[in-house]
Amino acid sequence: MWEALTARLAAHGREVMPLELPGHGRRPALRTATTLAQMADDVAARLPARAHLAGFSLGALVAQELALKVPERVSSLICVSSVCQRTAKEAAAVRTRLDTAASDFRASAEAALLRWFPEPDAVPYGEVEKIRGVLLANDPVSYLHAYEVFASGDRDIAALLPSLSVPTLALTGSEDPGSTPEMTRRLARLVPGARSMIFQGARHMLPIEQPEELARVITEFAAQAERTVTHA
Repeated sequence: MWEALTARLAAHGREVMPLELPGHGRRPALRTATTLAQMADDVAARLPARAHLAGFSLGALVAQELALKVPERVSSLICVSSVCQRTAKEAAAVRTRLDTAASDFRASAEAALLRWFPEPDAVPYGEVEKIRGVLLANDPVSYLHAYEVFASGDRDIAALLPSLSVPTLALTGSEDPGSTPEMTRRLARLVPGARSMIFQGARHMLPIEQPEELARVITEFAAQAERTVTHA
């Protein structure tokens, strides 16, 4: 999910360190239920002494938890396609998706692809098939434990966001049906001094749909945060 973006961030002169979430990539599969706090603790063990922290989707919730736990290690926080304070209707919708994943994992993956890429030609050739392969290669049990955190984590962390003390940027796509523009605005309203940004025409997969623009925005926000610290 991050390959196109990390290459462009590196081209902007930024050292990039992808941090895989518990149950993701090369991390051990999740065999028991977990929490947002436990996921953040796992990532914290691999977080550099200080970094600009960007999280995508579930990773954005984990990044928020990290910024609350270890703010001295977070130079700035960028929340990409993050959910926030789901309404009852929004919470019911994600719960339905979780139930579908539990009963028919392949159908859940195909439904996700349709939400993310209703027009596959809008992204580089082969990206949809690549992501389909990644989704279907998941360990279903581990996936469900992680998805449970995604389905409920925004509710757990919302009350803590007003105490977040690091420079924060929240952004999403104007057409994202799950991590909606309104959720991004809610997040910016809850975090003191936070900014929000909406990428026109994009859906959920901003790192794939608009990697160049996203890299530019992240780089500029990180630089601004560094200048603010220098001048303080």
